Amino acid sequence: MELPKLKIGNLVAKIPIIQGGMGVGISLSNLAGNVALNGGIGVLSGVEIGFNEPDYYKNKKEANLRALKYHIKRAKEISKGGIIGINIMTVLNNFEEIVVESVREKIDIIFSGAGLPLTLPSFTKGTDTKVVPIVSSDRAATLICKTWDKRYNVIPDAIVLEGPKAGGHLGFSREELEDSSKELDSLLLEVLEAVKPFEEKYCKKIPIIAGGGVTTGKDIAELINQGASGVQIGSRFAATIECDACDSFKETYVNAREEDIVLINSPVGLIGRAINNKFIEDAKDGLRRPIKCITNCLKPCKPTEVDYCIANALINGQKGNLSSGFVFAGANSYKIKNIISVKDLIRELVDEAKLYIN
Repeated sequence: MELPKLKIGNLVAKIPIIQGGMGVGISLSNLAGNVALNGGIGVLSGVEIGFNEPDYYKNKKEANLRALKYHIKRAKEISKGGIIGINIMTVLNNFEEIVVESVREKIDIIFSGAGLPLTLPSFTKGTDTKVVPIVSSDRAATLICKTWDKRYNVIPDAIVLEGPKAGGHLGFSREELEDSSKELDSLLLEVLEAVKPFEEKYCKKIPIIAGGGVTTGKDIAELINQGASGVQIGSRFAATIECDACDSFKETYVNAREEDIVLINSPVGLIGRAINNKFIEDAKDGLRRPIKCITNCLKPCKPTEVDYCIANALINGQKGNLSSGFVFAGANSYKIKNIISVKDLIRELVDEAKLYIN
């Protein structure tokens, strides 16, 4: 049986797979463009997108905006008309600036989580850019829908639901991560129910895209069978030839064992999931690495109090300098056994999903 297409407003993806926006610099134009070229939705990461610019440490604002324009344009060129989105975390200090510039560059979709993007429609209403909040609960989905309905007379074009097995910064406490009722399939049913009143009021569907630990075609089919309109996948795309990180970054996934996937306390006050290494162990032991903060990129971060700079650690990880950084990863990343092309990965996932789809 064929997989359903993923419809977000007037955008139609042939394959119901969204590639998660992974920062810093993991999903830039090469990865996002190739995912979109092969029928999925490719997503840039908007966090510190200019880190590779020669003047990044001197003119960070200008470097980020310049790189943003470049990667949106290049991703569109690679995709040959495919759908390109960008993930812009609400906790970014330059959130509004990145949103405005992305809309100006005619990005297809803005995905936004790491907080509640309650003001997002004020920047996109009246444009062709679709708005898709990222949530981890029905409560968050309801609050966003209520707020957008009341303030802007709109509802989300879709919602991404990230479950507890996702990589990177998580929208759960440690206690919630150990709660069996917080599994993705249970959360999916709750969010599907939560959006019904808003779908009825606006006479349109709010597609729910489920993510967090989605690794196989069978995972995709099971979530779609349960009501998801599509899935979001991060780690498997991080281990592709087209991923914008260096080879040693990708090999970290291939070499990881199940016990290597750990929860960490991020300097920005959130729980995160990553692949364990000496840098993480040192941080856990309280080894403080002096930082020189340029712009305090994330609102919750207190540069004078944290043990290390999360942005620098992720940039180092992206470049393969793992003695001074680390790699974020989903709970099932240890199942990744090789680095393959985006085309082959999507074909593998789709072929397997067809076997299980209802």
